[in-house]
This record gives sequence, structure tokens and C-alpha cells, in this order.
Amino acid sequence: MDLGLQNRPCGGRYGDIVEAIGNTPLVELKCFSPKPGVRIYAKLESYNPTGSVKDRVAKALIESAEEQGLIAPGQTILEPTSGNTGISLAMICQRKGYPLKVVMPDNVTQERTQLLKMYGAEIVYSPGEQGSNGAVALALEMAERDASYYMPYQYGNEANPRAHYEGTAVEILEELDDVAAFVGGLGTGGTLMGNGRRLKEENPDTLVVAAEPLQGELVQGLRSLEDGYIPPIIDLALLDRKIFVSNEDAVIWTKRLLEEEGLFLGVSSGAIARIAVRVAEDLDEGNVVFVAPDDGWKYLSSGVYTKPLDELDLDSASFW
Repeated sequence: MDLGLQNRPCGGRYGDIVEAIGNTPLVELKCFSPKPGVRIYAKLESYNPTGSVKDRVAKALIESAEEQGLIAPGQTILEPTSGNTGISLAMICQRKGYPLKVVMPDNVTQERTQLLKMYGAEIVYSPGEQGSNGAVALALEMAERDASYYMPYQYGNEANPRAHYEGTAVEILEELDDVAAFVGGLGTGGTLMGNGRRLKEENPDTLVVAAEPLQGELVQGLRSLEDGYIPPIIDLALLDRKIFVSNEDAVIWTKRLLEEEGLFLGVSSGAIARIAVRVAEDLDEGNVVFVAPDDGWKYLSSGVYTKPLDELDLDSASFW
């Protein structure tokens, strides 16, 4: 047995499901290592209560608003989402007694709609072909028309990256002595900004790399800055590189994660894993860490895991 491995049992005792958020596994992907001196690790955020990294963000958004007195008991929360943030907020708002209304593209998988309804959220749909940008625009219009809503607005709320600065990155540093490169998906920017700042404080030479979809391609959970919207919390100066990834590569690598490493993850994880391997190929040694945002349960109806690649209409907005 390798005594250097810190195998910690999953579990613990918590007073509430919200307290169980975080402390997710960091798992080495040995099949993907390009050379002996380079090790690739995935931070498996699917181990959070609702199955995604957004549990961390939703908890931080709501608790920050409570601490600042920005929301009152029973006040309706409004938030744009492509699915995961809405589901996380729905669970937390249900526990805390806040009604929730989410704005979401109308082409998301049925699993996400079902989960939101299961937790009691009200859904307003935006045009699917507009992606998450359309959901953001519609939510902002709704908030402007009705001041009774409180919108945490994950795209512009510093509680989002702070959840990773104080949580995810600290957990990574507890397990690894050094991180040569950190790879995150380009979405709201919270994962990249929070982890990037904390890891660079520990080691300024740590590379922070963004996995960005090709312009016009809808990789679920990720966004292209070329589509015209840059979330306010993103500081591009913190990024050492942005590397484009196609929807097709995202699906291919999602399948590879399942077949070669036994990891049943969402499609954004496939996209990020592809970029993590590209970064690892340029290193002579060191640890490459990437955040795997969610599991595959919310994408089963898409056929990604069961259909051959040539049977998937990756260019269709209704694919998801």
C-alpha cells in the first residue's frame, strides 16, 4: 500500500444536507497521463449533494445574501441557469424557505427540468438557440420589471469565485504539494477565478487554463467569450491560456472518461478533460488538476453514453 496516498472515506456527520457540500474526491486519471512524470487529477464535483460543483456556488450565493441582509424570509429568488446552478439553488432554497424562479434555455435535457420541479422551482424558458446568454438576458429583463425578486446573479457575484477560493482550491492544496496547471471550463468564470487566484498565491508559476467552446458550438455548461458576453467576475489577466474545444471532442472525451477511467460524468467534463490532457502533453513533470463539474445522470436522455458518435446530431440546438 502506498502510504503517500491520502485515502479518506466519504462521509462524516452533518446537521443538514447543505452542510455536506464540498470535500469532494480528487482522483488520478492514470490512463490519460502522457508521460511518467506528469499526473492528471480530476476533482469530482458530482459527489456534492445534487451532483454538481454548483452546490458550492449556490450555498455561497444564498449565505452571502443572508449575511448582507439582501434577502428577506419568503422572498422569491430569480436566477438564470443552464441547469446545475438552478438545481443547486432549488435544493438550498427549499431547505431555507425561499421560493425560486429560474430562467433556463428550452432545449435542456428533461432530467434537469424534472429535478428543478422535484425541488419545487418554477421554470421560465428562454430560446434554446440563444444558449445561456439568452437566459441571462431574459432574467435581467424580469428583474428590472419586478423589484421584488432577488437575483444572486452568479455571473457578477463575487461569492461565486469565493466559494472556490475558500473551498475547492483549499481542498486541492490539502491533497497535493504542488499544482503545475489547473484547468477549468469557461462558464460563469467562478471556478477558474477562485481556484486560479488561490493556487497562484501558493505558487505563482501554476498555469491557469480555460477550456472554451468554439464560437457557435453549444457545449453544455460552458460558454464562448466570442459570443459577446463576458461575465463581470472574469479577470482575463488571471488566465495563462484559453484553449478551444469542440462539441464533438467534448462528447468523445466524455465517452473516454467512462470507458477508460470508469467515470460517469457530464459532457463539460469531457471538454475540460480534453484540454487538461493537451496541457499535460506540454509539461515534463508535475500535477495537472481539472474540475469535473457534474455527473452524467442529467444527460442520459441525450444519448451521449449509448449512441455511436455518428448518430448524434451535435450541431442541433435540440441535441441537449
